[in-house]
Amino acid sequence: MNQKIFNLAVGAMLLAHCESAEAQQTGKTFRIGFLDRGTAASAVHLDAFRHELAKLGWIERKTITIEYRFAEGKTDRLPELAAELVRLKVDVIVATGSEPTFAAKSTTTNVPIVMTSFPDPP
Repeated sequence: MNQKIFNLAVGAMLLAHCESAEAQQTGKTFRIGFLDRGTAASAVHLDAFRHELAKLGWIERKTITIEYRFAEGKTDRLPELAAELVRLKVDVIVATGSEPTFAAKSTTTNVPIVMTSFPDPP
């Protein structure tokens, strides 16, 4: 169930950018911020995330850049990691779970946030 919600959220995020991408300069590389409370090794959704993006024509390091930030289990680091993604001017933040989502939400009102693995969004 979580995988289906994740795939739907990623698809919706990318479709939202399709129309605006036509009006922008060709060659724009969109930046995605990926915020997770764990480690890169424990982020089970990463392969599925990249695979679904590729199926839609979004290839990492070619048409998109993904900025990964992991809190290494230290949830108190999440607000600073979210702020770092905002400073990098990402086009969207993908937050995995409730703590990263709340950290991203408290950091920005301008950057869209896609939530994954979140049973009851705020």
